[in-house]
Amino acid sequence: MTRIVKSSGNVYADMGMTNAGEMLVKAQLASKIGEIIKARKWSQQQAAEVLGIPQPKLSKMLRGQFRGISESKMLDCLVRLGRDVRIVVDRGRRATSTGRITVVIAA
Repeated sequence: MTRIVKSSGNVYADMGMTNAGEMLVKAQLASKIGEIIKARKWSQQQAAEVLGIPQPKLSKMLRGQFRGISESKMLDCLVRLGRDVRIVVDRGRRATSTGRITVVIAA
């Protein structure tokens, strides 16, 4: 019998990874970077030159292997792609709870 479990919305948390929040943020940023590159019909080499990173590193990032790439570098990539990046620090839901990081990508 197959057991179906509803996702929490974070596949990394569902897999029990300790850095699930960070991994989800990186996945969302990498997805947007890939989307922009694809829309511009750039090769990975062209994109890597604009982003200032080696093509093999870009390739790994776009395939979800982004452990060696910081969120800061990914945000820099978005800026180099002509996107505005805003960081908003908001009050948490409760003063005693741990905050959370959320990526909101505007259309």
